[in-house]
Order: sequence, then structure tokens, then C-alpha cells
Amino acid sequence: MASASLNLPADYWQTLHVTPKDIEFLQTHLFEHETPLTPRELVTVLVAERLRTEQEAAQKKQDNTKIYRPMEKYAVGDLLKFPALQTGGRVSAVRAGVNPELGEFDVMTVDMEGGGQKLFAASLQNHKLNNPPEEEESASGLDPEAIVRDYGADLEKKLDAAFAADDSLVRIAGRWFPRALLLDVNTGHLNLAEAVLDMAGGEPLPTDALMKDIELPAGVNPKLTEFSLNYALQEDARFDEVGPSGKVLWCLERLEPEGVRSVPAPLQYVEIPHDRAVLTDQMLALESQVDDELSEASAPPAEEVTISLLYPHWRAGTLPISARVKRLFPTAYETERVRFTLLDAKTGKKIPAWVVRKHGYVYGLANWYKTQDLMPGALIRVRKSNQPGEVQIEALTHRSVRDWVRTVIVGADGGLVFALLKQQITAELNDRMALAVPDPASVDAARDQAAKSRIPFDALTKNLMRELTKLSPQGHVHVQELYAAINILRRVPPAPLMALLATQPDYTHVGDLHFRLDEQS
Repeated sequence: MASASLNLPADYWQTLHVTPKDIEFLQTHLFEHETPLTPRELVTVLVAERLRTEQEAAQKKQDNTKIYRPMEKYAVGDLLKFPALQTGGRVSAVRAGVNPELGEFDVMTVDMEGGGQKLFAASLQNHKLNNPPEEEESASGLDPEAIVRDYGADLEKKLDAAFAADDSLVRIAGRWFPRALLLDVNTGHLNLAEAVLDMAGGEPLPTDALMKDIELPAGVNPKLTEFSLNYALQEDARFDEVGPSGKVLWCLERLEPEGVRSVPAPLQYVEIPHDRAVLTDQMLALESQVDDELSEASAPPAEEVTISLLYPHWRAGTLPISARVKRLFPTAYETERVRFTLLDAKTGKKIPAWVVRKHGYVYGLANWYKTQDLMPGALIRVRKSNQPGEVQIEALTHRSVRDWVRTVIVGADGGLVFALLKQQITAELNDRMALAVPDPASVDAARDQAAKSRIPFDALTKNLMRELTKLSPQGHVHVQELYAAINILRRVPPAPLMALLATQPDYTHVGDLHFRLDEQS
């Protein structure tokens, strides 16, 4: 018997809802194979099963449906398919036909699938439809690989949401498995894992490295054993899974760098209410160019990005994960902290680093900044490495020269003073963000003092603008210069600052995002 032609609605996969029957089928699949699967792998299984069940339903319908041939005799209740009309219907009445030229035949009334009724001839021996051309089977749009490719991402989200609502299923490192099949991993096993990681001194280890020193049940599917240990480690607060997507790495949470476990003081931001609607097109364009991890600005991702080093990141030994650079750094299925490797493009030296996803920064660059003798405003190029889990980084350094640079000095009252002094320059600079900081410790004290005194943001902005204006013959300051200066004492993204300048009468825009301070008497 020929298989039934399967014609699914055009939006079948877009509108598909994961049903309890789907979940039950996938759970059975996991039980039978005893192998944890990713959402993409589960979607592949689900698509194949949906196609099978839909084909089965179409076949069953075809088995109960007769292809209309005028020569056949039909009875009330018969289900008919009309290939020429690409529809079907059910016979609701049959009567004798009256036409001496045709001889004896029947006229049947058919209730059509789309509504309404039509009359058709039956028991009619001479008619061209008694010998129709062979119907071509079409599988257009029914290729499982094509379906997963085109709709897989959306189906994965639906499947993840449905599985997350089912307590009988657990997820670790992006893979799902029935809780009932997990092996018993006890406190003794976990204590051994802690000891192994302790000996590693904070260096993350893969699960298989831990399994070598932990006696787990033998003769079991290795993937099931690994998944069970991963789940037990995930549920224990001592352990932190820090691998990028597709790779599981474990670290002791207490051995992670302080700047990974908590946001370094220079990067801590207290939200400043502001209205983005007041930002001009020029301001929005600048915001998208300034790589600030706190910015709401969108920017197209790039394969290579040059970042101007902002003071808080210079001081904390971090880099921002802005919209432009996000795709360059590794991410993870679940963990908020990802261990990876930075590669110095000039020297080939590998630098252990961390992506802190929740707060949008990369940690681990303090020593590199020192060895490169960089200052705030230095240009750093970031691009993908040829090796998975690595990111190339390059300081745009050159032979050391002495040149005039805005220099940060802490006054006797704890306030900042800016002076144009000659400094040793070892890298290309963003002139508007370049700041020499001879005494970072005193600047830290000034930042702490400003935080304790709770200086209002608008007052802090005026204070620093007055200082910067002293270095400008024209008596005005560019937004980016003010942004770089304010971030010495308080972490602020560009938008709140620009909104303040755009709305307060004390600031006058003199063109090209330069502002003059005209304090009202």
C-alpha cells in the first residue's frame, strides 16, 4: 500500500506546542537510551516522532477514505477524496440520475470538508476521471534535517521551558536527563572531588579528571556516570561549573578570584534614573561606539573590536563585554562565571581569564596591563582566536615616548585636579579618554571619600567639568572626556551623563557634543 501524502500546515512548526504526550515520549527515549541529551538533540528526536505520528494519522485517514472514481458505486457515509479538487468529503445522499444519453448512473450529494455541498456522478462507466494520472507524492517541507535547521532554535526554547516545569527531569551543562536514573553520588564522593580541586589550586578541571579519583559504580554507561556526578556537584554550593558552552569545568567557589566572585569596587554601579528619550542622534551614536558594559545601546557584533580602556576597568584589571564584543567572548548554558584563555597576539602568552556574564566584564588582566605599561585610554584590540575557548588580545603598543597627557592628581581636600603634564606613553591612546594616574591608591581613597559623602551626581559632574574646563582654551569639554573623568570617582555609563547635559540649563551644547558650563547665578 502506498504511503499517504503528508501535507502539514505551513505554520505547523512555528505554532507547535510541546504537549504532555511529547514530554512522555522524550522521557521514554531518555530512559531507554540512558544518555543525557542537549535540547537540540531532543528536538531532532521530537521532530522525527511528530513526522511519524502525522504520517501515521494521514495513512489511517487514507485507509478509511476512497479515491473518487465516477465508475464506482458509493453509499451514504462513505469518505471520499477528490484529487482534482485537492479536498474531500462525506456522502450524505444518493439518488438515481436522469439522463437518457448517459444511461443508468447515480447522483450523490457530498458534504465537503471546507463546508457546503456538491453533487457528483457515480456508477458512471464512461468518464475520463475513471483513469486519472498517477498522483505524485510530495515530501516538500518534510525533511527532518531542514526542519531542525530552520525551526530548531525556537523549538529548543519551547522544549527547555516544558522540561524545566517537570520536576522529574534535571539539567546540567545544557543536557537533560530523568532524575530517577541518576546514580547515587554521596558526600564522600563530593569530599574527594573537593580535595582534588583543592590540589589543583583553583585551576578548573573537567569531570573526567575528577572521576579518576572517585570510585563511582562500574559497569554503567560512562555518560550517565559523568552526568550524575555533574548534577551532584551542581547541587553542592562548594562547586562552581565554569566551562564555556559545550565544555564542563569545575572549580571550588572559594578558590575563584575575588574579582570574579564579587564585582570590583571601581565597577560597581548605583543606577542613576534618566530619560533616554532626551538623547540626541549624536549622543546615541557615541553611546554605541563607547564600549560600556552598562550601556543599553545596541551595536552590530564585529569579528574584531578596538576598545578604549576606561579607568575603572584599568584599575580592576578587567575589560567590558559590550554589545560589540559580546560574541567574541565565550558564553555558557547556565553558569554565570566562565573560565577561558586570553592569548596575547604579540607574544603568544596565554592569560587565564574569566567572563563574569551577569555583570558583563572579563576579569584577569591586571598583571597584563602592568607588563604592557598601559594607562586609561589605551587602545586594546580584541578578536577571536583560531583555537576554541581562546580570545586574542593585543595592546596597540609602540616605543615609549614622552608626551602631554591629562594627569589625575588628588588635592589636599581629597578632590581631583587635572593637569596637563608630560608622561611616558607606550601605547596608542584615545585622546578624549586618556588619563595618567601616577598614584592609584590616592585615587582609590578619593573615590571612597566621594562615595561616603554621597555627592549628588549633578554636583559631581559640575565639579569635574570645572576642573576639565581649566585645561580647555575654548572653555568647553567633550562628553567623552567628561565621561572618562567622572568614572574615576563614580561608575557611570554614558546615557545618564548625556541625559543630564541635555536637560540641565547649566550646560550649553556648543556643537559636536562639546558642552560649556554656564552656571546660573
